[in-house]
Amino acid sequence: MIVTVIGLIRFGFSLLFGVTVSVLLAGVEPTRKNRLIIGFICAFFLFVQFVSWWTLGLDLTSKLYPLIIHLPMIMIFSLYYKCPWHISVISVLTGYLCCQVPRWIGFLAGAAFGSRIADHVFYIAAVFLAYYLLKRYVVGSVRQLMVKSKKSCLLLGGVPLFYYIFDYVTTIYTDVLYSGAEWAVQFMPSTISVFYFVFVVLYYIETQKQADFQRERDMLDTQFRQAQTEFASLRQMQQNAATYRHDMRHHFALLQGLASKEHIEELKEYLQTAQSDMDAITPIRFCENETVNLILSAFAAKAKQSGILLTVDAKLPDSLTFSDTELCSLLSNALENAIHACENIADSNERYIKLRVYSKNNKLCIDIRNSYHTEPIFHQGFPVSKEQGHGFGTKSMAHIVEKHGGVFQFSVKDGWFIFQATT
Repeated sequence: MIVTVIGLIRFGFSLLFGVTVSVLLAGVEPTRKNRLIIGFICAFFLFVQFVSWWTLGLDLTSKLYPLIIHLPMIMIFSLYYKCPWHISVISVLTGYLCCQVPRWIGFLAGAAFGSRIADHVFYIAAVFLAYYLLKRYVVGSVRQLMVKSKKSCLLLGGVPLFYYIFDYVTTIYTDVLYSGAEWAVQFMPSTISVFYFVFVVLYYIETQKQADFQRERDMLDTQFRQAQTEFASLRQMQQNAATYRHDMRHHFALLQGLASKEHIEELKEYLQTAQSDMDAITPIRFCENETVNLILSAFAAKAKQSGILLTVDAKLPDSLTFSDTELCSLLSNALENAIHACENIADSNERYIKLRVYSKNNKLCIDIRNSYHTEPIFHQGFPVSKEQGHGFGTKSMAHIVEKHGGVFQFSVKDGWFIFQATT
């Protein structure tokens, strides 16, 4: 009698353990309301389990377990808690798998003491220990893998699924495993081996993707720091121009002295030198926005040095939603790529860059197009560069546009390479 009572208690703890582990894996928020609901669900399932055992017996109740316990749990997770169906299924299957370790500990204790009671008692004790260890050290990592992607979740659920099917087919619905059938004995080790190698291959692929992502992020960070440095240089140029304008009275005094002494040649030479100095440090005014003026002024000088005809149509207000460094990175990368493409054209008369930038409905609109020598190749909407260390500028541009909720497009039309963005 006592063995039967303890066995029923074990049956109840097994249910509670499986349900609570499944709840953790499904990611149900531990709010007061949810705790009450889960407590009610556990109590209801215990009642259903007891009624089924009382009326149908332990053997038939075990066989009906998927219908009276597991399927309802999946439905609760999917319909009430709005969990994705694959996470709901795999959470319940994994909860069932976790019962295997306490079962094994109970079996060892029962064999060591030669007592069925020891089997039950050690199983119940192992359930508490397993729940503590799973919640503290395992569930968080498994949960992150489950929500990372549907592919990783399904891969993670492969072993629990095959174990679930294997356990019910060979031990609950039949006694094939206990009869020593060779295929049953070899099935789970073979399944685990297959999943091990599949996991190793997919883990390696994922590791390579993470390494590539980290490398790209490092390159983008480097480009952003370069943009900050470049913008600081442009600011310094603007300050130098302001200082030069401030010192104009000294230049006028010197010019007046040369004129009074009728040193015409010296006067002409000084005026030419002063004009060259002013042109070198004074940004060209393209629009009301000083940041854009600085950037466009610097690249206008670069284009001129490379024999490129750069035409600019800029209509921007003084303030934009972009930070100065973001504006610098976005426009600098676009113009630098355009200049680099034009420099590969042998005939300098064929080197053209057209930039149109304006504000519409509080959105920044950019249209930059350039001539090219070799038609670019596109991959997933991005131009592909075969040169080492290139290709990160376009991704940096896309990142800035997407950060502000905008859209962009790289395209080729009528001999022009075109970048358009609205954000």
